[in-house]
Amino acid sequence: MRRYGKHTDEDDIRSRPNRKGNRPRTHIRPKHEDAVWGMVLTVDRGRLTCLVDGRIVMAMKARELGRKAAVVGDRVGIVGDLTGTKDTLARIVRIEERTSVLRRTADDDDPYERVVVANADQLAIVTALADPEPRPRLIDRCLVAAFDGGLEPLLVMTKSDLAPPDKLLELYGDLDIPYLVTSRGELENGDAADRVREQLDGRITAFVGHSGVGKTTLVNALVPEDRRRLTGHVNAVTGRGRHTTTSALALPLAGDGGWVIDTPGLRSFGLHHVDPSRVIQAFPDLEPGTEGCPRACSHDEPDCALDQWVADGHADPARLYSLRRLLSTRERTEGD
Repeated sequence: MRRYGKHTDEDDIRSRPNRKGNRPRTHIRPKHEDAVWGMVLTVDRGRLTCLVDGRIVMAMKARELGRKAAVVGDRVGIVGDLTGTKDTLARIVRIEERTSVLRRTADDDDPYERVVVANADQLAIVTALADPEPRPRLIDRCLVAAFDGGLEPLLVMTKSDLAPPDKLLELYGDLDIPYLVTSRGELENGDAADRVREQLDGRITAFVGHSGVGKTTLVNALVPEDRRRLTGHVNAVTGRGRHTTTSALALPLAGDGGWVIDTPGLRSFGLHHVDPSRVIQAFPDLEPGTEGCPRACSHDEPDCALDQWVADGHADPARLYSLRRLLSTRERTEGD
């Protein structure tokens, strides 16, 4: 039945009132053509500290991004109040496609994948040579995550005044992975920072390592005092008195020398998100030996060609042992 005549008037049209009193929903999203690009420096309880045109701007994620979250290192499009003045809040409306991603899970049985850092060029894996003792399998896991995420690894060994690096270098020296050896004395007089900075120049480098290896001490030595003031600004906004590395934090090196990203100390590094067929890529000394493996080889079976590859002296047996531990057991904690 037709309710209205051929010629209707606006008064004849009935509209259903909106009970919530807000504007009706629409599928048309704003284009935000005026969005300005910035970099995420740290994330704390839904608030993101960003660097926009040299200013520190606090922002929150816009609803239209849905479940997509921004992480430290992301380049984001921001709208709203970009003055950076106190008690102002902008909105992140766009996240640029990432060039690399450092991901981890809580353990190997946890399906929840967490993105730690985005767009980093390099992953500095910091390990002490003593106090605490090195944990080679944790280093291997970080290498797997680096290769899987598109980051170049850098091995940084600290506290060489307590133990020599020879044993660890024997394990990783043939992998063509750049490395640095530092001592506590070198950290105090600045020599270590100068040598490490040469490897970081013009790049975005994420630092990882378990607690007590001197990771944050090294980061503080790399970042000048005037640049570390940024940390105080960040924590003043988020409510923390000081940075205790409970969340990732990006800090600029002097001049245009690049960025360092300090991450929380690791207790474990789950690899649930990594396809097992890609784990071998973190072991370039073993990968050529897989050419003789049977199809769909698990690399832990009687016909695996890696056993002969190692027996012929092409790789250290400890490396094959570490690979097989990652592929078969994937322990939740790495005790050594």
